[in-house]
Amino acid sequence: MIHGGPGAAGEMAPVAQILAENWGVLEPWQTAMSLNGQVEELKSILEENCKKPITLVGYSWGAWLSLILAARYPAFVKKIILVSSGPFTAEYAAQIQNTRLSRLSAREQEEVKIAAFARRGELFSKADAFDPLPGSSSGMTVNGEIFKQVWPEAANLRKSGKLLTLAQQVKCPVVALHGDHDPHPAEGVQKPLSAVLNNFGFHLLAHCGHKPWQEKQARDNFFTILREELNRE
Repeated sequence: MIHGGPGAAGEMAPVAQILAENWGVLEPWQTAMSLNGQVEELKSILEENCKKPITLVGYSWGAWLSLILAARYPAFVKKIILVSSGPFTAEYAAQIQNTRLSRLSAREQEEVKIAAFARRGELFSKADAFDPLPGSSSGMTVNGEIFKQVWPEAANLRKSGKLLTLAQQVKCPVVALHGDHDPHPAEGVQKPLSAVLNNFGFHLLAHCGHKPWQEKQARDNFFTILREELNRE
C-alpha cells in the first residue's frame, strides 16, 4: 500500500487492514524530503521486506510514486493498481481547484485563502467526498514539511510532460480505480495512460469521491474490484 500526500503516512491503513485478511501487506511510510528520495526510500523498503516482484496499490500521490518506481526498477513490480490518482497532464489538473471550491460554501471558500495547512486539508477533504461514512475524516494528519518539499517537484514533473514519459516506460499491467465524484478528473488518468500503456485497465466507481474506502455508497464495490484485481495476474 503506497500512501498519498506526499507526506500522508498511514492514510491507507484502513485498506491495508482489510486486505491483510487474505494477503501479506506492507504499508511503507515515506519520510524523504525529495521526490527522488521518496523513490529510493521505497525501493530500499521493498528490497528489505518483500519477495519480488510485487503488486503496488498506490493511492493519490502514491499512484504516481508507484509508476515512477516501476519505470526505474521494473524487476520490482508485477502489477500496479492506481487508486484515485492525480491526473497525468497539466490541462486536467487545472480543473481540480475550481471543482473543490465550487463544493464549499462562500465562507469556506474565503477560509481556504487564509487557512493553515491542516485546516485547508480538512476543507479540501470535505470537497473531495461524495457520501462519506460517519467519522471517516478523522485520524489523518499530513506532514506539511514533506508535502511542501516533494509536491512542487511532482507538479513540475507533470507540467514538463516527464511524468507521462515515465509512465510510458512501465511494462507491467496497470489498472486504475477512480471515483466519478473525485475532483481529480477521471479522464485525466484514463485518457493519458490509455494512450501510452499497452496493458491498462480502468474502473470508474459510481457515487465515489477521492477516498473510495470511506464512501458509503462505493466502499463495497471498491473492495470487490480491488480484490478481483489483486487475484488477477
